[in-house]
Amino acid sequence: MPAVTDPKYYEVVEATWPCLRKDRLGPVTLRVGGGGGSRVSAATAEGDLSDAQVSEAETAMAALKQPRLFMIRDGERDLDAQLDRLGYEVMDPVVLWTCPPALLTDVEIPRVTTFCIWPPLAIQREIWETGGIGPERLAIMERSDVAKTSLLGRWDDKPAGTAYVAIHNGVAMLHALEILPHQRRKGMGVWIMRQAARWAAAEGARELVVLCTRANTGANALYARLGMTPAGGYHYRIKR
Repeated sequence: MPAVTDPKYYEVVEATWPCLRKDRLGPVTLRVGGGGGSRVSAATAEGDLSDAQVSEAETAMAALKQPRLFMIRDGERDLDAQLDRLGYEVMDPVVLWTCPPALLTDVEIPRVTTFCIWPPLAIQREIWETGGIGPERLAIMERSDVAKTSLLGRWDDKPAGTAYVAIHNGVAMLHALEILPHQRRKGMGVWIMRQAARWAAAEGARELVVLCTRANTGANALYARLGMTPAGGYHYRIKR
């Protein structure tokens, strides 16, 4: 894995999975997430921070009723060590996987197995809710103003899974891949990824990327098996 992730990928995350608002507090960028999870509510630092600036950011996060949470991007070793010293724990290390869409468009998808749909259907919202992806995260998808679609997968003539994919600067990023528990281990994740690649290629994207926590060994194995390449990542630091 590269020592430092290409910054373009962080820009793609911001554009395809946007927070409600970003505020600047000196060198700290605060994100207002509206309950949409870590990715849209973690603060980032542009440059070195003093301990006093960290404390000031903590106060601001508390005022927003959000966790004391920082995203640590590849290469930010000094900030990582500083937050460790200040009592922050590592949380959710994430791997970014990438491939050209053509890698996944070489196999025909079985008929009526996957569909591109926008806006998402009620059944897709139910599948996401089953996986803990509720209204706050659906609102993130809705407010993204880039090219986007949702993906619906079916197996045995029944709904099986769903995902969301959007494009920024020629990079398509897939988010919120969720397969219903009773439809897992049937290859549905592969077909949804192949459908994402087909849509990305049709929209002119040069890359298809997906983020996955290191702890999700099954999903990481899927992306590796598809031939995708790890291209960096990030982790969070949280003060409980």
